[in-house]
Amino acid sequence: MANPDLFRLRVTFAKTGRCAMLSHLEIARALERAVRRAGLPYAISQGFSPHMKIAFGSALPVGVGGTEERFDVQLVRWVDPDEALTALKRASVEDLMPSACAYIGPKEPAASVAFPVADYEAVFSRPLDALALPETVTVVRKKKEKVLTVADYVVSAPAQEPLAAGEGARVVFTLRSLDTGSLRPDLVVQELLRANPGAEVQTITRTAQRAR
Repeated sequence: MANPDLFRLRVTFAKTGRCAMLSHLEIARALERAVRRAGLPYAISQGFSPHMKIAFGSALPVGVGGTEERFDVQLVRWVDPDEALTALKRASVEDLMPSACAYIGPKEPAASVAFPVADYEAVFSRPLDALALPETVTVVRKKKEKVLTVADYVVSAPAQEPLAAGEGARVVFTLRSLDTGSLRPDLVVQELLRANPGAEVQTITRTAQRAR
């Protein structure tokens, strides 16, 4: 049960540059350090291993950046959101820079499940000739193979957008997470590379997240 005496602050931030190469655990640790350096009055859990009451949005694979990521931190007292944002910006590195802070209600869903639909952008070294995805992909999870039906997770199929001459091509697509799991964006890109020999991916970015 949510504690009504705590204040849930939702922070929006970007994961860019070199930080896109960090794991979800490394990002989580970096964000916790930023909250501490910012001096926010964060709540601490009870029990034998007390820790900051902070919850992170859905994980991004290593190598995938994000321009609209989120985490929720519980505070023991109210802090003006603009003041919290200013303090977090001072305490954050450029590649994990916060852009917004806002309070959410105690019954609001966690950031990890509140935004199951996400838009992605992949920049390739050259325009792609084939954009069709296979009907299924096989993934390995916990040492077991699982076959995913691609159509279950694709909201908008990959579409190509031209860039300036000599700058390659941008491909955008939208995926959704289900209660049973999700299709990783890097797997989509992997399939596109398989269908387009010689092409190289330069960046993969989650550009937006939203509710169903």
